[in-house]
Amino acid sequence: MSIARATSNVELASQFQQADLAARRLVADLHSPRPRIFWTDLALSAGIGWAAFAVAFFARPFSPAMLAACAVSILALYRGLCFLHEITHLKQSALRGFETAWNLVLGVPMLMPSLVYVGVHQNHHKLSTYGTTQDPEYLPFAGKRLMITLFALESLLVPVLFAVRFIVLAPLSLVIPKLRRWLAVHASALCLNSKYRREINHALLRKMVRWEAGTLAAWASLIALAMLHILPWRLFALWAAITALVSFVNTMRTLGAHRYASDGRPLDREGQLADSIDTPGAFWTELWAPVGLRYHALHHYFPGIPYHNLKPAYRRLIQALSQDSRYGQSTSPSLPTSLSILYQGSRTEKR
Repeated sequence: MSIARATSNVELASQFQQADLAARRLVADLHSPRPRIFWTDLALSAGIGWAAFAVAFFARPFSPAMLAACAVSILALYRGLCFLHEITHLKQSALRGFETAWNLVLGVPMLMPSLVYVGVHQNHHKLSTYGTTQDPEYLPFAGKRLMITLFALESLLVPVLFAVRFIVLAPLSLVIPKLRRWLAVHASALCLNSKYRREINHALLRKMVRWEAGTLAAWASLIALAMLHILPWRLFALWAAITALVSFVNTMRTLGAHRYASDGRPLDREGQLADSIDTPGAFWTELWAPVGLRYHALHHYFPGIPYHNLKPAYRRLIQALSQDSRYGQSTSPSLPTSLSILYQGSRTEKR
């Protein structure tokens, strides 16, 4: 490396540090969650989602009313599920009982209890693991068209995978200790990186048993009612279809959240920011990237800011920081633009 280039890198690092200090001051007052917003939003999302699900169930199959109700159910339940992302970043004392309530109204009914994400997602933010094989939510997608396509299609199988995990394998693991340990390490994390291995401890195992038992009890009751011909089996078919489409929408959002150009080595904060994307968009952007997820670069920059404060934080930073700053270059005009760049293989600038 030449002296001139080394000097240039030092100057760039110094500029980022100065901008970083300025950014921290700008958003210093935006880190406190507002419980009323969280509880109201969750209640509305779950309530509308399940009410629309009921309308779709009782409507004439494939009628306009059913299809419209399915669309509403997908978007509302998806929004509700996205609160799991917020739960991973919240201190339990900030919103007591919120995780349990989320599990009862969404986690258990959707076969996705919070244990599959809480304690896992944090590895997607650590400087030591982001973009590496220990990052549960990262794969080197940039320019790999077949990998991107297969990943998108595989997301439609998520309902089947979770059904097997929590309804078939979980009860078997109660009598097969080796299977219990395998499930804990290999099949208790909502992740896209198949090389990720979860670290387990007694607290995690206790939580896993507790929520596996609750999930199994709820679903076994529904299955028993179907076997007694009290509930029609098409209820499960509708659930599977809606859950699969929720998973697909989330997968498209996930693919548009990063440039996925890491070479497997850890990235510093600036590198992680350069690899992440904001898509502020218009009001419809909130449909496919709800609960603050459209400000994904900002979230990686300041993961402690609750979702309802991300929009004002974004406005402050964009107005105050230079468009040439690292954060100023993290904004994308739309999801199709981000997916196109990912598909073509635009690489993050190496540092």
